[in-house]
Amino acid sequence: ENKIIAIEGIDTRALTRHIREKGAMKALISTEDFDLKSLQGKINDAQSMEGSDWVEKVSVQEKYVWKGDKSTEIKYKIATIDCGIKFNILRILSRLGCEVHVFPAKTSAKELLAIKPDGIFVSNGPGDPAAVTYVIETLKQLFGKLPIFGICLGHQMLGLALGGKTFKLKFGHHGANHPVKHLMDGRIGITSQNHGFCVDIDSLKEGDIEIVDINLNDQTVEGLRHKKYPIISFQHHPEAAPGPHDVQYLFKYFIEMIEESKKVGKHA
Repeated sequence: ENKIIAIEGIDTRALTRHIREKGAMKALISTEDFDLKSLQGKINDAQSMEGSDWVEKVSVQEKYVWKGDKSTEIKYKIATIDCGIKFNILRILSRLGCEVHVFPAKTSAKELLAIKPDGIFVSNGPGDPAAVTYVIETLKQLFGKLPIFGICLGHQMLGLALGGKTFKLKFGHHGANHPVKHLMDGRIGITSQNHGFCVDIDSLKEGDIEIVDINLNDQTVEGLRHKKYPIISFQHHPEAAPGPHDVQYLFKYFIEMIEESKKVGKHA
């Protein structure tokens, strides 16, 4: 009558216990087909997030320059790889004095460097990071040439490009109340998160990768940086700011890397 989906005649507490024990899974609610075998077939045929590249479906098709706050002095030029970027990320970068050039996810490293940017930003987005091989390969070609900052999916792809591995969480992190400890200064932030994959902490224990953020609920990786190259990334969404400011200050690390890079002349 009101076109609102609801269910009845099921023990929802038992369903909750089942999901809690077995992990997140595909489900289907039907108002037309009531044949259990048919419904099971539809669930089995539904595309899994694992192994799926959803970035190509959501990335911008043409390059554009974000029209930010015109009252802010432009100090930096940023090349952004759009994997499903949130506009608030663009707003924050703009407020920090960045002219943000947004590129399709399949843009080559050569094309990104052609605009002579001061830094590279790799955005959030949906799907399995391991399936977005073209972005991972592009990132590898950019290492050591410019400061790179990644958020969420961008963080996961940087982890893969740096030689790490990712895995699908039994329960994805969703919501605006995930406590994260920032190991660089001991601060704890309440973060917004929306992801089903994670960088494997054991795959990064060797080499030049430093873990900088840890999830206090399950001890998973929430942030990393490279000891040699100007690369830093975070799993959570610092732009979301569930409270007044929370972890928005993390964007300033990117700006600091750019400033330091300019001083030592590490531009392509």
